[in-house]
Amino acid sequence: MRRRTAICLAASSMAFSLTACGALGASSTSADASPTKGDDITVGVLMPEATNTRYENFDYPIIQKKVEELTAKQGKTVYANGEADPKKQASQMEKMIADKVDVILLDAVDSTAIASTVKKAKTAGIPVIAYDRLAEGPIDAYVSFDNELVGEVQGRSLIESLGSDIDTSDKIVMINGSPSDPNAGQFKAGALSELNGKVTISQRYDVDGWKPEIAKKDMAEAIAAIGKDNISAVYSANDAMAGAAIEAMEEAGMTTIPPITGQDAELSAVQRIVSGEQYMSVYKSYPLEAEAAAEMAVAKVQGKDILFDSLTQDRVDSPTDKEIPAQLVSVSALTRANIKGTVVADGIFTVDQICTAKFAAACAAIKLK
Repeated sequence: MRRRTAICLAASSMAFSLTACGALGASSTSADASPTKGDDITVGVLMPEATNTRYENFDYPIIQKKVEELTAKQGKTVYANGEADPKKQASQMEKMIADKVDVILLDAVDSTAIASTVKKAKTAGIPVIAYDRLAEGPIDAYVSFDNELVGEVQGRSLIESLGSDIDTSDKIVMINGSPSDPNAGQFKAGALSELNGKVTISQRYDVDGWKPEIAKKDMAEAIAAIGKDNISAVYSANDAMAGAAIEAMEEAGMTTIPPITGQDAELSAVQRIVSGEQYMSVYKSYPLEAEAAAEMAVAKVQGKDILFDSLTQDRVDSPTDKEIPAQLVSVSALTRANIKGTVVADGIFTVDQICTAKFAAACAAIKLK
């Protein structure tokens, strides 16, 4: 995927209107505009898996609420989760096509395998907007975070965690995401741009399906290969795998856990950051991404070309298509220093949810109250 040509960047405040992003200079025509529809529309939403809690706890409910808001509560959403099974997701998407939904938001389990089903939707006249992961095939638009930036933030944070005594001989374990997820390659590329030449990546793994149990096994293998006292830091592409890697280190008898990265700002990860077990996560404002997706879907199916163009001023390339209209949302590093200004300020978690009895003392120590 090519890097963005522009960033529609909003701060944490949800009061910022996404429709204002890039509105100036928007084109008044769209080569692929759908016939104008009213508010009585149906948006199909396909999410990839349930291991990561964000999809069902945040993304879909926000999309559902925004579609209702944009259509005076006449529009509806239908939802399915592929549960990390490409064939299951293809079947779910085919059902939505058969049911004649008006537009599909697709977060692909396997971006390549789903391409033929995307073509079926196109033939049926149903626009498909790739959500969070860039699917192959004739998609109409893409909304996600700046994935290379995610990796850069993780890599840069890991280097910072090692302090001024950093040495190129410092041994790092690298636990990357699934090879079937195009985002994983972009995270890896961004991280390597920061890590290469500064540390030694002694062991690296690509984890099928982002499965924590595989990440835990890989981390145990790395400990055996490198030695539990010789690991300076761990790059983990997301929070679920970070938690699994920490379990492996604890079971190996490592009393001091080296700095470890994550992504997604899951509640358990935020609590690990508070307690000092996990060094950082990448906070991605799911409300911004999800609301942008809902606005794009409704604008596309209603034929609101100027609005749709203003929301998709970035351009990305997939292996099958070029110059795909896109919106890429920025990200930030989540550390102990900015929990209140990010996940708490955006209403993702409350202080009470984070600071349970187990973490009360750690919360008090960083004045999180």
